[in-house]
Amino acid sequence: MADLPEIPILSRLAPPPGAVKSKRRKGRGIGSGLGKTAGKGQKGQKARHPGNFKKLAFEGGQMPLYRRMPKVGFAKINPRVVAHVNLRDLARFEAGAQVDEALLRDAGLVRGRCDAVKVLGQGELPHAMTIMVEAFSASAKEKIEKVGGTAIVTPPRHTTRSPEETGA
Repeated sequence: MADLPEIPILSRLAPPPGAVKSKRRKGRGIGSGLGKTAGKGQKGQKARHPGNFKKLAFEGGQMPLYRRMPKVGFAKINPRVVAHVNLRDLARFEAGAQVDEALLRDAGLVRGRCDAVKVLGQGELPHAMTIMVEAFSASAKEKIEKVGGTAIVTPPRHTTRSPEETGA
């Protein structure tokens, strides 16, 4: 039985000797090794104040640049993201195809998060097709109808909440 390893018991666990050091007490007399100036050196701003001088915008007490610059406008918290597709990109679909956002995503023309898809009028459409998205430019709609296709405006997915829903 003497060669069996000792089973660790939680109540007997202790760190190995020398692993735990006592906290260094600064400013407790010259005998402590960190008395008088407490490791802060002689005089100066860093010896006198506990401030964070390493922070990004700190300029020695001078007004930081980001606070001196005028603030103009604002950024929307949740802006409406619109993906744009040109008519020249839709030429890859066959005649009579029903083009919607799912088909555009499969073709790699629309990627990532977007609240709406808008078709723009750059390029020409070689044949008629049905396009169903949230928005069309005037020139795109005109060119689609000129070749005999249809431009169907679908209702927007990203809508603002009504006052009844917000409780206002």
